[in-house]
Amino acid sequence: MSPLITTELVKELRDKTGISIMQCRRALEEAGGDMNKAVAILKKTSGDIALKKNSRDARDGRVCIKTEKNKFVLVALHCETDFVAKNEDFVALLSSLADIALRGGIEKMKKNAKDMINPIIQKTGENIVLGEVYEVNGNTLGSYVHNDKIAVIVSLDGGSASLAKDMAMHIAAMQPEGIPELLDQVFIKNTEETVGQLLEKNKAKIKEVKHYSI
Repeated sequence: MSPLITTELVKELRDKTGISIMQCRRALEEAGGDMNKAVAILKKTSGDIALKKNSRDARDGRVCIKTEKNKFVLVALHCETDFVAKNEDFVALLSSLADIALRGGIEKMKKNAKDMINPIIQKTGENIVLGEVYEVNGNTLGSYVHNDKIAVIVSLDGGSASLAKDMAMHIAAMQPEGIPELLDQVFIKNTEETVGQLLEKNKAKIKEVKHYSI
């Protein structure tokens, strides 16, 4: 290792970028030990790698929902295999994207997404693509995520948060194509009544549904 490139310097760059130690060392050597230049080199490398992989199908992935007061956001992130979908860096990336969408707004998240995704493409070797992103606001909200592959947010007029969650769970399980079909379905937790009857009993109506499946 070059005298300029100490183990501490490599570790600092690794902590900053999450890129492998070997790649960090090479970037620092190319940059002559300059941390900012090394970061720029790694960023360009990540972008180049991402560009080469962006034609590959990213059909697998993961979904998550984050909540804060009367706002829920749903974010989907795609990759090529379930193996990467379970990778801790991929999971952390999705969580960070959802946090930005929840607290800073969807547009801010989309502006930051590419720079956040590219290093993880470099680390995992797979194409990673941001999927759908939804925001739902309301006084009575509920959500359900099944196996990190199906996510549903439901907003009700009336009713309760627990009822909204039950609606989200039902939609995740039964996959209705629209609200009219949903209302006619037998409720999964009580086969003696339909979804429509359950809502009517609780003086509730469905205002909005956001649903995404990987």
